[in-house]
Amino acid sequence: PLCPPVGRAKSLSPEEVCDHEKQYVGFATLPNQVHRKSVKKGFDFTLMVAGESGLGKSTLVNSLFLTDLYKDRKLLNAEERINQTVEIIKHTVDIEEKGVKLKLTIVDTPGFGDAVNNTECWKPITDYIDQQFEQYFRDESGLNRKNIQDNRVHCCLYFISPFGHGLRPVDVEFMKALHEKVNIVPLIAKADCLIPSEIRKLKERIREEIDKFGIKVYQFPECDSDEDEEFKQQDRELKESAPFAVIGSNTVVEAKGQRVRGRLYPWGIVEGKHGAWEHWEEGQAGMGQR
Repeated sequence: PLCPPVGRAKSLSPEEVCDHEKQYVGFATLPNQVHRKSVKKGFDFTLMVAGESGLGKSTLVNSLFLTDLYKDRKLLNAEERINQTVEIIKHTVDIEEKGVKLKLTIVDTPGFGDAVNNTECWKPITDYIDQQFEQYFRDESGLNRKNIQDNRVHCCLYFISPFGHGLRPVDVEFMKALHEKVNIVPLIAKADCLIPSEIRKLKERIREEIDKFGIKVYQFPECDSDEDEEFKQQDRELKESAPFAVIGSNTVVEAKGQRVRGRLYPWGIVEGKHGAWEHWEEGQAGMGQR
C-alpha cells in the first residue's frame, strides 16, 4: 500500500509555477566548462611556411611567436642549394600565454622553388598534407581516441617575392595544388623593399591573378550583425589588407625611447609592428581567427 502523505502539498500560484519553470538547469555553464577543459588541455596549431629561399620565412615566424625555432639551422652554400631537393622539416615548441597552452608546430619546406626546373616541386608538400589527413582519419576511426595527436596542417603561409611583377607560374601551381587541402594565406615578403605605392600596385596585381586563376585563398568569416563597430572595422581592414605585406626582425632596436623589434637602416628604423609598412597586427589577428 502507498504511504499516506505526511502533510498537505502546497498549491502554487500561476506566477510561482512560471518562476519554478524558469529555475536554473545548468546548461548555461557548458561554454565555461568547455573553455576550462580546452585551456587545461591546450591547443595544437600546425603552420606551414612555403616560398623560395631568402624571403624571410624563418625570421617572420620567430617574430610572430616571439621565439627562436631555428637555432640549429644550417645555411647551405650555392653549390649545395643546386642539388637540394624539397624537404619537409618540423619544428615544435610549447608556448604559454596568460595560462593558455599552445603546441605550435612549424612545417618548413626548404628547397621549394630553388631549382632551375621546378616541375611538380610541390608534390612532396601535397603528399605530406594528405598523409596527415589519412593518419588523423585512422586515429579517429580507432578504438582509443582519447590521446589523438592532430598533425593536420591548419594554415599555410605562402611567401611571394616582392621583386617580381605578381605571381610566378610556380606560385600559381603551388597554390592551386593546395587550396582544396589547407587554408592558404599569401604574404608579400620583405615589404620594406617597396614604397607604399609599389605595395598597393603589387597587391592589386596579385588579387587580379588570384581571381584570374581561380585560386581559393583563406577568406575571413563574415561578422555577425550584433558585433560592435570596432570589431567590424577590424574585420573590414583585414579583408582589404590581403595579401598581407610583411617584414620580420629578430633584433631589438630603440625607437622613440622604446625598445621594439625592427630593422635599422642608415635612413631610419622600420618597426616590426608599424602599420604603415606592414600588416603585422592584422596578420596576428588573422592567425587568432584561424
